Amino acid sequence: MGTVSEHSADELHALIGEWMPLPDVAESLDVPVTAVHRLVSEGALLAARVGENGVRQVPAAFVRGGKVLESLKGTVSVLRDAGYEDEDALHWLFTEDESLPGSPVDALLEGRKTEVRRRAQTLAW
Repeated sequence: MGTVSEHSADELHALIGEWMPLPDVAESLDVPVTAVHRLVSEGALLAARVGENGVRQVPAAFVRGGKVLESLKGTVSVLRDAGYEDEDALHWLFTEDESLPGSPVDALLEGRKTEVRRRAQTLAW
């Protein structure tokens, strides 16, 4: 939620592709936008300032069927413990990893959170 550290907003925007502004996330989850801000601050969601207007947005992959990707919060916690800023965590989650295969977010969407968290834990070393 700070500034983009290693990765530019344009790079993140292009890497992730589909984004949702926070009000759209709130509508999709059927909660007030303040609840979405809380989810972001608690690490249940990650957001970054991307796009032409630099508006805080959440990757659309994190919101499915009116719910937040359940395995995301624990994974974000591991990444934050490893010293990752939110924007760097987003970059890591959406970058292809041959050992998975696919990206970590793809693996989370497939229910393979243990594999993803194991890799995230090694980032702190």
